[in-house]
Amino acid sequence: MLYHPVKIGPIELNGNLFLAPVAGYSDRSFRSICIENGASFTYTEMVSAEALTRNNLKTEILMRRAENEKVYSVQIFGGEPERMADAAQIVLEKTHCECIDINCGCPVPKIVKTGAGSALTQNPQMLKKVAEAVINAVKGRAAVTVKIRSGWDQKSITFKEAANAALEAGADAITMHPRTRAQGYEGKSDWNKLSELVKLAEGKVPVFGSGDLFTPEDAKRMIEETGVDGAMFARGAMGNPFIFTKTIQLLTTGSYEEIPVSERLKTGFKELSLLAADTNEKSACMEMRKRFCAYSKGIPGGAELRQKTVHASTADEYHEIFDPYIISG
Repeated sequence: MLYHPVKIGPIELNGNLFLAPVAGYSDRSFRSICIENGASFTYTEMVSAEALTRNNLKTEILMRRAENEKVYSVQIFGGEPERMADAAQIVLEKTHCECIDINCGCPVPKIVKTGAGSALTQNPQMLKKVAEAVINAVKGRAAVTVKIRSGWDQKSITFKEAANAALEAGADAITMHPRTRAQGYEGKSDWNKLSELVKLAEGKVPVFGSGDLFTPEDAKRMIEETGVDGAMFARGAMGNPFIFTKTIQLLTTGSYEEIPVSERLKTGFKELSLLAADTNEKSACMEMRKRFCAYSKGIPGGAELRQKTVHASTADEYHEIFDPYIISG
């Protein structure tokens, strides 16, 4: 079966479709909406180990569990083993999450220059030390997983070395975004490397794939072609939590139904409400500008609609824009 249960260390999941950690997007309001629409597992946006150990309030907000999250993972990043170990302990003290994911893939220069993110895929020895430190700090209280990239650039493809380092450290699962650090989010991800990783980790830990998953068909093709145990949606889920519902339908029945505009917009308003409860109406409305643009994609007159959306500042203004489409269905 293409859609199936997955085990990550002590965690047993009913399905294999995940929401990736996406900076600026994977807050608990959006994670909650994705779970309602079928996401099997969700990750927080990445949290700085440095900030955690300095008692930064923003990091605590990023890590909060959504009310409908029965299990979830907090992703942390850092390049120093001892600080990552301290951060992992703080994560468990403050959240009691079921999984800690180590970010070894972020290509952003300010992250990489600290020795974190993609710098760890490039430096398997340090990746192993970081993973071992986190695993020893966690002491079996949560699963520990690692997310990597394919390498630094096309001349330095190091995912096999990085994966072996994670396996030797005792990681419970490996996720790979098969682009290099140099690619960032440009060009195409190389799914052939996912197939190679699956073979390398076979019989040891599950492997999950990320990269260029924008439709249900993409997820189906990735699972079929590479043999990954699960597919992780990132940009493809932004403003489109329904991708989980439709992908489950495709994997289990061979087809899926489109979501009516009215239902999409109602979901957007639910997300706005959840976000406002966590922050305030003004902040939530500012954040929802880009998200409502995605929720309203495909509505006739979209350009004019988006122009109104990016200037909305209150929930009432959003209702004035979108209620006619909800009423008309």
